[in-house]
Order: sequence, then structure tokens, then C-alpha cells
Amino acid sequence: MHKIFLTWGTLVVMTQLSLAEGIKQQDVSPAQMQKQNKQIVQLAATEINKTLPQAIDNYTTLMKVEGKETTLLYTYEINTGAKSDEAVQKEDKSRMKEAVTYGICQSAKRFLDAKINISYLYISAKSKMKLFRFDVSQKDCINNK
Repeated sequence: MHKIFLTWGTLVVMTQLSLAEGIKQQDVSPAQMQKQNKQIVQLAATEINKTLPQAIDNYTTLMKVEGKETTLLYTYEINTGAKSDEAVQKEDKSRMKEAVTYGICQSAKRFLDAKINISYLYISAKSKMKLFRFDVSQKDCINNK
């Protein structure tokens, strides 16, 4: 997991430096920043996907990362064991949301500061049913301090 976040940070810095080379920061329009962020998202998704699937823990596997505009969408599969999908959704959603938001705010700060959002989609390894989706932006981290 640490390697993924290190890759993120490196990609963000390298891409922003190369795209902004020769352009003064005050001369960059919001449209140019948006375009740069879309490119960063695509590059990051491509690089991260090279190492997938990747086991995160005994229950969770990161399956793929997609670049959607200025959002990185991470898709995880969860082995829920004997618990039903419905029980997991009902019992674990708020705990998961808090942990995921905190983790993203800590590990993806550079992306969030650059106005790149992070979404985590969790699906059941058994049924392939969507269990949760958590969308995190810079605003969510400010609210969680």
C-alpha cells in the first residue's frame, strides 16, 4: 500500500513540474489546471494498474484504478467471509467510511491539494455486488481535522 502512495506522490510532482515547465504559476488558467489534473489522473491510473491486482490485507484486494476526469477511482474486492453482503453494508459502512476518509486524507494529500479527488469502490468478491463507494475531496479532509 505504501508503494502505491509513494508512486502517487512521485507522479503528481513529476507531472505537475513537466506540465508547468515554462508557464508561470500565475499564468495558468483554471482550464489549464483542469487539463493538467486530467492528465495526472490518467498517468497515475496507468502506473498503479501495472502492479494490480494487489492484496491489501487478508480480506481486501485492489483490483483496478481508473481515471475519471479529475478523480482516481480505486476498485477493491472484499472477501466478506460468512457475512452476507447486506450485513456488511448495514454493519460496516460508517466504520469503513471514517477509516477510508482518514486514510485518504493522510496518504493522498498531494492529490487532494491539487484538486484531484479519490473514490474507493468496494465490491463483494463472492457476488460482485457493490458494497460501498466513498468519494473524498480536499473539503472532506478539512472537515475531518
